[in-house]
Amino acid sequence: MAGKRLAPVFTDNFLRNLDATESFLKPEGAAAFRRLLDRLFDDIIPLLARYPDTGRRFLQHPVRSREARTLVRKLRSLLRKTDDLREFVVDDYLVLYLLRGKEIIFLAIKHHRQLSFDLRRFWA
Repeated sequence: MAGKRLAPVFTDNFLRNLDATESFLKPEGAAAFRRLLDRLFDDIIPLLARYPDTGRRFLQHPVRSREARTLVRKLRSLLRKTDDLREFVVDDYLVLYLLRGKEIIFLAIKHHRQLSFDLRRFWA
């Protein structure tokens, strides 16, 4: 898929994550959040739109608990056959995105010290 430029789409959850990250970074100051936004929109999004396979496949992580297996089964049932759920780690952040057709859908972004993802609203 390298070289094809996919159209970026941002979910409401991704935008809420950015708001939460801004609040989370407040102790470090507004400059830290501005650096994140600059890095995200100048580097990460263009890179992933052009080379979407750069990130790791999210569902290839080993699953070690019954609860996780149940959640993975539910997640797989929500994905279309051709969907490709991926994660990209950059600096202190993990970006979760979905490749669907000619779009790259940005689902979530978290600082590594923040809590886990909640994707229920995306597929509600």
